[in-house]
Amino acid sequence: MPELPEVEVVRAGLERHVLGSTIASVDVLHPRPVRRDHRGPAGFAAALVGRRIEAVHRRGKYFWLALDALPDRAGDALLGHLGMSGQMLLHEPGALDERHLRVRFGLVTPGGRRLEMRFVDQRMFGGLAVSEGGADLPAEIVHIARDPIDPAFDDDEFVRRARRRTSGIKRLLLDQGLISGVGNIYADEALWRSKLHGERPGDRLTGPVLRGLLGHVREVMGEALAQGGTSFDALYVNVNGESGYFAHSLNAYGRERQPCPRCGRPIARVAFMNRSSHYCPYCQRMPRST
Repeated sequence: MPELPEVEVVRAGLERHVLGSTIASVDVLHPRPVRRDHRGPAGFAAALVGRRIEAVHRRGKYFWLALDALPDRAGDALLGHLGMSGQMLLHEPGALDERHLRVRFGLVTPGGRRLEMRFVDQRMFGGLAVSEGGADLPAEIVHIARDPIDPAFDDDEFVRRARRRTSGIKRLLLDQGLISGVGNIYADEALWRSKLHGERPGDRLTGPVLRGLLGHVREVMGEALAQGGTSFDALYVNVNGESGYFAHSLNAYGRERQPCPRCGRPIARVAFMNRSSHYCPYCQRMPRST
């Protein structure tokens, strides 16, 4: 699933190319990606045609295109989540359709150029919806915490809340109500850098250790952003269809049985919340049971 760096790469690409554009047409080619919009496919399209894209924002793994205000309310937003395999792609009109193209937006840029913005999603766990009055922050995601690269993220509050929890620290990193945008890949990488086992309970970690972990989360995400995110297959690409290259820099995730870059012992993989955790059993010692 795309995590914060991948979604930020997409957000930045959209901001670079579609800001100020007017949505001239919307074609919903499959209803599932707009299933969370109460208007249905036709109403979803009608709510967007003629609107101007004023800004492109992100919170955690969600992104939204802020739209111009209407006479009777503040600006709406086109809210999106990439799910497991969602892509937002930009094309010249007439480009060959992708096999899993779900929604096509016809745009007119401020300079009068025509452009297509496409939502492509093979597995269709992602989706789009119009958030009424959601230009600043869609109501649908107010429960999502700020992410660690957000300047307004409160480190002290994260530490206080984490130290009150008995859950393992990896579960806390994946709790989008506590800290957003961190998924399986970057949690494993940050824990490896911190020499922390994912089952270490939050209430047994000191403030300095948790602040150090936040530093590693930011560090690994910053490196991933610089390399365009992490692509293991063709399901994650940026708006131009290009893959990210951070997969080549991973130290723990996806490296089962390969030598730990720090100590040389084999990286281990264990089942975790219907997915996997990768860690070094020597560098990241299992916590002692009580």
